[in-house]
Amino acid sequence: MTRRHLLGLVAAGSGMALAACNSSSGSAADRGNRRPASEPLAGTTSAETMLVYRDPECGCCEAWAEIARAEGYAVTVENRADMAAVKARYGVPRQMASCHTAIVGGYAIEGHVPMRHVARLLDDRPRDLRGLAVPGMPRGSPGMEMPDGSVDAFDVMAFGADGKAMVFTA
Repeated sequence: MTRRHLLGLVAAGSGMALAACNSSSGSAADRGNRRPASEPLAGTTSAETMLVYRDPECGCCEAWAEIARAEGYAVTVENRADMAAVKARYGVPRQMASCHTAIVGGYAIEGHVPMRHVARLLDDRPRDLRGLAVPGMPRGSPGMEMPDGSVDAFDVMAFGADGKAMVFTA
């Protein structure tokens, strides 16, 4: 079984477990619950820059980083063999894991999150969220486009410091 297949199985199982969390994260219109741009998490980058940690064996991470660059982010990619430690450092819940972890504006972005979701997160800056994730590596997600056009259904999940997750809409 390849790492990709294993991650797919983990993502499918996580998706079923999280089906009960099918509520949206809200509009974050509660502006009193926003993290100011000047209040990033320790060790993170500013809203204009994005640091992408990737396993050196993974090619789709570079594809996702290129999409972020095309959207105007100043992206730096760092190869790391210790991705589990990176995810733990930034509070990514194990069930949300994917192949790469990006840090932007004080938030962790795990896996193949569409850029419109990243933009909404950075616009709203909710204090109660630690980051966004697309668990696993679903086909058709940004950076995981398939030559045959096949697409897996996926949700973008928001997670807090407590590890709780909910669907995040953009």
